Amino acid sequence: MEATHLLSSRKLCSPASCWPIHRLVKPRTKRSSIAVAVLTPPADNISMVTDGSSLRPREVSPAPYNDTWFDRIAIQHLSQSVQAATGLRNSKSGYESLVEAAAAASRNFGPTKQRELVIQALEKAFPKPILSLIRTLMPQSKFAREYFAVFTTLFFAWLVGPCEVRESELNGRRERNVVHINKCRFLEQTNCAGMCSNLCKVPSQTFIKDSLGMSVNMVPNFEDMSCEMKFGQDPPSLMDDPAFKQPCYKLCKANRRHNVNCSS
Repeated sequence: MEATHLLSSRKLCSPASCWPIHRLVKPRTKRSSIAVAVLTPPADNISMVTDGSSLRPREVSPAPYNDTWFDRIAIQHLSQSVQAATGLRNSKSGYESLVEAAAAASRNFGPTKQRELVIQALEKAFPKPILSLIRTLMPQSKFAREYFAVFTTLFFAWLVGPCEVRESELNGRRERNVVHINKCRFLEQTNCAGMCSNLCKVPSQTFIKDSLGMSVNMVPNFEDMSCEMKFGQDPPSLMDDPAFKQPCYKLCKANRRHNVNCSS
């Protein structure tokens, strides 16, 4: 009898008869994705505030940069040149040292003096014989403008961040004479419109024109922190330049930390 009972139970549990029963079993609900979503911490570099029905970023930390050995040498060299020109030293390293050197200049000198000091720093950083040779060999021309644009994207990304050459119309023809900076590293690090205008834009325009004979107009976009360098285009006067009509950011680091008037 026991054998008969065992055989009957085996028939009930044969693969063919058990398959329908197996399909009736309700699968277990996976909850791991919900738990992960709850336990995942928010991003450290973005803090959000509500504004009506929308969310907007209150402050975003600068994007990280993986500087090469060449980048680090160039950054250190320019930082030391700025510190030598201003007479204000700092103990920081890397790009932070350059930003601190620029911030010290903005705190201790007026706008006009700031521009003069940066020009002096650039003259210290770049040998005059090489600049004079470039100016002699490359007078103002379509080739020279396009060459300067390509050279900037290749050798100065450590200063301004990733950039690319773009086309524009100059003197009735198309040229690849514009450098588009996706998000200016200097502006992003300083978060100050006044430092951008007085410690980068104006002195750079003046230095490139005086040392290399090349006109350039730098046009920062303070909304998205991009910038365009237009080689061959004369910049407007300070009175007419839109960059000097831009109020500084509410989160300006120089204003928050040192209570300075950084407006241009």
